[in-house]
Amino acid sequence: MAIKTHLNYSPNFDPIKRKTNQIKFIIFHYTGMKSESAAIKRLTNIKSKVSCHYLIKNNGQIIKLVPDLYISWHAGRSSWKNHISLNNNSIGIEITNPGHSFGYKKFSKSQILSLIKLSRSLIKKYKINSKNILGHSDIAPERKKDPGEKFPWRHLSKKKIGFWHKLDQKRLFKNRDLKTDDLKEKLFYKNLFKIGYSKKIPKNSNIKKIKYMRIITKAFQRRFRPELINGKIDQECFIISKNLVKN
Repeated sequence: MAIKTHLNYSPNFDPIKRKTNQIKFIIFHYTGMKSESAAIKRLTNIKSKVSCHYLIKNNGQIIKLVPDLYISWHAGRSSWKNHISLNNNSIGIEITNPGHSFGYKKFSKSQILSLIKLSRSLIKKYKINSKNILGHSDIAPERKKDPGEKFPWRHLSKKKIGFWHKLDQKRLFKNRDLKTDDLKEKLFYKNLFKIGYSKKIPKNSNIKKIKYMRIITKAFQRRFRPELINGKIDQECFIISKNLVKN
């Protein structure tokens, strides 16, 4: 069944078409702007040099801005496992939300229902692995927080969109804020790199290694332990990372 979309094409994309098998990722974003109209205006303004393939409005309406087989400009400087510049291999989906700078809020039920329909269609069409469905903060943690801790990753994983750990929440909660030793801390970072977070500090960045490690820990927490984002490695974070690598 075809997904109903409304066309509002953006001029911001690469003119050379890519092949279907080059599409390997779906990247979720929030718009991070005060209003929906302002976000649409920016995504379709040639001067902004940003775009995405789809935008999901507050009411759940899906707008198509760039055809799938063209590279839209949504990910920017980014990396995941051995992939860099994920614009080349991904479809970007923006979801209207003011974001952390303008009163970050829960995504609406209409938005999530539309996101599920759209994601399922894209996953089937391009045979996308569930582990390749990511947030902007996963692939560019030093720059981005979106789609943020209020994004329902756990719920989506039950719909086979994205991946999640297979652990009991009550057991995990008992390990929250419990300190880890140096060995587990090192293993935690190794797990993050195995999951896909980049171990390399981005070029032209002045971030020190200690700060970068804290940043990717926060990105991990925002994705897999959204109830507490403090950049500190506790037993709960270590257990989750271990389970994700195992599965």
